Amino acid sequence: MQKDLYTGMEKQSIDEIKQKIKENNVEMIRLEYTDILGVNRGKLMPVSMVDEIFGDGIAFCTVSLAMAFNNDIVSSEYFSETNDDMKVIGDPSTFVILPHCDKTALVLGELYYMEEPMLQAPREFLKKMVQEYHKLGLDPIAASELEFYIYNKMEDGTLEPYSKQPCTCYTANRRIDPKRFLYKLTNTFQTMGFNVLYMNHEYFPGQFEYNWKHSKIVRAADESSLFKALSKDIAETNNLMMTFMGKPKNASGGSGCHFHISFNDIKTADNICHDVTKENDLADILRYFIGGVIKHAKGLTPFLAPTVNCYKRYQPDSFAPIYIGWGYDNRTTYIRVPQERGKATRMEIRAGSAAANSYLALGAILAAGLDGIKNKIEPPEVVTTDLYHDVKKQQDKVPNSLFAALKALDEDSWLTEHVGKELVDVFTSLKRKEIEEYKKYVTDWEWDTYSYHI
Repeated sequence: MQKDLYTGMEKQSIDEIKQKIKENNVEMIRLEYTDILGVNRGKLMPVSMVDEIFGDGIAFCTVSLAMAFNNDIVSSEYFSETNDDMKVIGDPSTFVILPHCDKTALVLGELYYMEEPMLQAPREFLKKMVQEYHKLGLDPIAASELEFYIYNKMEDGTLEPYSKQPCTCYTANRRIDPKRFLYKLTNTFQTMGFNVLYMNHEYFPGQFEYNWKHSKIVRAADESSLFKALSKDIAETNNLMMTFMGKPKNASGGSGCHFHISFNDIKTADNICHDVTKENDLADILRYFIGGVIKHAKGLTPFLAPTVNCYKRYQPDSFAPIYIGWGYDNRTTYIRVPQERGKATRMEIRAGSAAANSYLALGAILAAGLDGIKNKIEPPEVVTTDLYHDVKKQQDKVPNSLFAALKALDEDSWLTEHVGKELVDVFTSLKRKEIEEYKKYVTDWEWDTYSYHI
């Protein structure tokens, strides 16, 4: 059976999908897409709509892509003032039965406007960047490490960490999963065919991490986005709450999303990042890619840390990078190159927040690295020390606010050109809207600090 060029999944025919629907007594189909904020939008339809889903598509209001967290619609010159429709057409390679939803299947959709791919669609942007690498004979491969917090819902409406004890990092016993919730999560996503590697308790109480096997980069983004959306639903049915905020309220530390990236030869499927004739066995292609990412690291930041809250995560000794540099197996740097070589040769970008939209983050990373590959940009000197504390090696810093990160993006002509003016316009408008709303809000810290004395 033929496999999809972007996801690596089997291209199922409509007849094959209908057969699966019949065999599994499916009654409903969820057609979904991930918007610019990283929220999964969609419609629930009876299976009688299957031909429309994979045929002409289902109509959605175009400016749903310009909807802010507070429901306001931001303006963009690249959307019609009439609030017209786009079409969402199911991608057959993503059709899957949902184990946790009775008689329900899900399919991810591709967005079209006037019969052309929607330029503001995050998944379309990532596919567009993949096409640029395919022209070079490269197939981008990715995997993610995604952190999150789980909370118990208490009878009085408050939230308590799912696990409360410190020093539980890398534990997987019953005490850190008393409701067997993580067991349910893993089984659910394995049943769906996700490339789950393992789960563990992370550094802070109530914080956990999921790791994925490497796959084609669009599939990696699909699984990450669906994991975030579906796991929150599963948590609700277990009287729990999950969040992928960069730093949740009262949490000791933040949640990141580390992206591992490598390249296969598009014809042979061999990893081409390993070269024994080069320093530390790193092929030129990976070194140049690292050079491009380092060059554009500041402009990349709003895609890796897309909310006001994310910037509370960038602190010294926090496992989140605050200085831009790279090193071999160095967890204090922006980019880490793990020790494995051969088919496991890769780089890890550690600046991503769990709140990142995987399509936008990975697409922007590919855009930055493309500059490095095409223009043979050498990365700076390797950092072999603790970059949090080695003052001599501290060159450029990660922007310390969403406002500063958006300014860096505005000044990065390569990134803005390759992300596309249509997507950049609505993305930055949504983010500036967030900043304006945040500036109006009085935090608990302000009240606790100032109210008595002033």
